Amino acid sequence: MKQVKKPAAVALALTLGAGMVLAACGDKDKNGAASPTPSASAGASASASVAPKEKVVLDFWTFWGSETRRPLVEKIIADFNAAHQGQIEVKHTYYPFGDIWTKSLAQTAAGNPPDVIINSIEETGLRAAKKQNTNLAKYLAKDPTVKDRFRPDLYNTVLYKNEPYALPFTTDTRMMFYNKTAFKEAGLDPNKFPTTWDELEEVAKKLDVKDANGKYSRIGYAPQFAGFDAKSIAVNFDGGKGFLDDAFKSAVNTAGKIAGFEYVLRYVDRIGQKNLDEFKATFGSKEANPFIAGKVAIWPDAVTFQTQIRDYGKGLDVGVAPIPETKAGAGHWSTGGGFVAEIPAGAKHPDESYEFIKYLTDVQAQTYWAKMNYDNVANVKASGDAELIKDPVYKASVDNLKDTRVYTRPAAAADMFKVIDPASDTILAKKKSPKDALDQAQKEVSDLIAQNGG
Repeated sequence: MKQVKKPAAVALALTLGAGMVLAACGDKDKNGAASPTPSASAGASASASVAPKEKVVLDFWTFWGSETRRPLVEKIIADFNAAHQGQIEVKHTYYPFGDIWTKSLAQTAAGNPPDVIINSIEETGLRAAKKQNTNLAKYLAKDPTVKDRFRPDLYNTVLYKNEPYALPFTTDTRMMFYNKTAFKEAGLDPNKFPTTWDELEEVAKKLDVKDANGKYSRIGYAPQFAGFDAKSIAVNFDGGKGFLDDAFKSAVNTAGKIAGFEYVLRYVDRIGQKNLDEFKATFGSKEANPFIAGKVAIWPDAVTFQTQIRDYGKGLDVGVAPIPETKAGAGHWSTGGGFVAEIPAGAKHPDESYEFIKYLTDVQAQTYWAKMNYDNVANVKASGDAELIKDPVYKASVDNLKDTRVYTRPAAAADMFKVIDPASDTILAKKKSPKDALDQAQKEVSDLIAQNGG
């Protein structure tokens, strides 16, 4: 599969809503009052003049400030505004990723939140428990089919006590991008990506290249480099089960997760931590991305990585494949995430804000976002758009969603990764064995949940 060409811009055909009030001037009566203008409808009676409703201005916060995404979100906003002239106007406010949520929480606490914000999908319930977002149940009761836009498992991530607190905007899935030219150079079939982790390890060795001084000029694959880290591999090795079980109890030290970390350590032993660190220090973005620059032959990432390949990887012959499985039939489990359109608690215009987030998650806006951004949108109909599915990368990502899990957590386990992340770092630094580190993390996460009443 050759690099996919930039898709053509998509026109969003939006029409002004019927029933818009048109003002007209009538004649003066003898007391100086304006006479009402007769209705254009045949037989309709004249009505008293009513002051026009004041336009509502919404402040919409996103972290989409890049040269790729900012024009897209502003085009969607412009189309919404054109369809709601004189009624609702959305203004876009950009804050950097991470900073946006700190600032939003501060303004929510101060009673001056934005009207709509793009936020993480995994923590929607946590924000609901802390009363940081708006319950949408009354709106969904009037619009019951809105929830049918989304896969049930994705819609369930926005529920808290079985009530919705956001609408899903995007999801994602991790896949393996690989350099077909590098495969050919190594004597490998460029159309056959390894299906198991053991097969991947053998292929990665063949893709490694060292210079005359014994330094790596290309590394086939290393779990430490890209968007499917050691924790994600541990989940894959555990049959797609997260670090909490179905009852939201700690499931950190399972046999599968221990085996996953042991697999990652094999790359540390083979390549050497010093070599990995030195190699990683040379990484950059855009053209300097290690995969695009030819320094790494296999690169796991979300499907939106295709936009970087499209824009900066001219001439790259790229393949895409599912995350490997531990053995045939075990499952190509991938971790996912995504973002929601959410109304912060205390927003001044919740009714109009709901109209905007409903629009953001409807077919037209979602199809445009997907086509221009290679993003896995939440709306199922938009995700299955016939033109989108013609793109082999996008189709592969949609197919991959069936093996993708988005993991939420209750308020009692809100800080669980403050335990799990250091445990992962300890394992990769070889300061503790996977079993010892995960056993300790298992106890600490269990204690955390108990302390928080879970």
